[in-house]
Amino acid sequence: MSIEIKAPTFPESVADGTVATWHKQPGEACSADELIVDIETDKVVLEVVAPQDGVIKEILKGEGDTVLSDEVIAVFEAGAAGSAAPAADASPAADSAPAGDADKVGPAARKLIDEHGLDASKIPGTGKNGGITKEDVQNFMNSGAQPAAAAPAAAPAPAAPAVSVNVAAGERVEKRVPMTRLRATIAKRLVDAQQNAAMLTTYNEVNMKPIMELRKQYKDLFEKTHNGTRLGFMSFFVKAATEALKRFPAVNASIDGNDMVYHGYQDIGVAVSTDRGLMVPVLRDTDSMSLADVESTIRDFGLRGRDGKLGLNDMQGGTFTITNGGVFGSLMSTPILNPPQTAILGMHKIQDRPMAVNGQVEILPMMYLALSYDHRMIDGKEAVQFLVTIKDLLEDPARMLLDV
Repeated sequence: MSIEIKAPTFPESVADGTVATWHKQPGEACSADELIVDIETDKVVLEVVAPQDGVIKEILKGEGDTVLSDEVIAVFEAGAAGSAAPAADASPAADSAPAGDADKVGPAARKLIDEHGLDASKIPGTGKNGGITKEDVQNFMNSGAQPAAAAPAAAPAPAAPAVSVNVAAGERVEKRVPMTRLRATIAKRLVDAQQNAAMLTTYNEVNMKPIMELRKQYKDLFEKTHNGTRLGFMSFFVKAATEALKRFPAVNASIDGNDMVYHGYQDIGVAVSTDRGLMVPVLRDTDSMSLADVESTIRDFGLRGRDGKLGLNDMQGGTFTITNGGVFGSLMSTPILNPPQTAILGMHKIQDRPMAVNGQVEILPMMYLALSYDHRMIDGKEAVQFLVTIKDLLEDPARMLLDV
């Protein structure tokens, strides 16, 4: 029985997607719910799985092709046995036959092999039934392997492996790679944010010693009480920002045309760096979340972001954003707004600095804070007071508990 494999149903905010990677090839056996293709959109990578046991009969949309919501991308034959394994076992000489190698190489892998003049028979395959994937080819090239054409001629020359693949000695190498849809969307949104908003940034600094001492005192008990959830710094910033947002509603608002939309809730986006680019999953109703809830949710975001499992629902909405460049060593930066939000808080590296305290010089762990805001919606006075409120709450954490 033939079944149409369709692209996922995209939300209204996503016009189309791009076929990123086919994990299964025509004739290759698939199990029910096994991943067969990734569809990349402007925001996330969506996975399409096999509807039941069978094989892919025909691929209608290749890697790099644009697809619309619910568009047919392949034909699936339910209940059919995979043809790739029998073909490989049919003859003992299959490994050395050109046709046998061709069956084992996917379209994306074949393209890389042809571009770099590689010998497919020398590439170890980690795919189904020993199939060669795009990643296998990339790993083979990264290992310093030579192109197929150079192998026979260069055999007498022992110095050849010292030269990179397809690169002559002394050659100035360039590599042109098209932007992914996510990277292109990030670029467009960042440019739009700077062009369409009256963006300013105000700075302050916070003494992290009280938070660090509190964390040191209770981190073991916290982890034990909350089933292994570790007490980090981000939860304190989320809770401090939540309290400040309640006191300054304009910072929690957004602009929609000529309307100013004030949100009666606090949904805080937390920037997460992934291999595909920066993503901003959203913590919902942070006013009702405990420190443990915040920490466990952020950890989950980080793990799913690393594995490409963040969904569209995770990143939709948000009334305010926090980004932490300090984890990469940034001492000070100017964060860019995440439209349609009107403000974003930038955290930075904690660094010991000499500070004057009651007429005495003390070495304290200090962090610079940056608040970028849209001056069309937020006045400078509100922005400064908002940032000072966060500073005061962090330097005296009891104020968050006492709501003072």
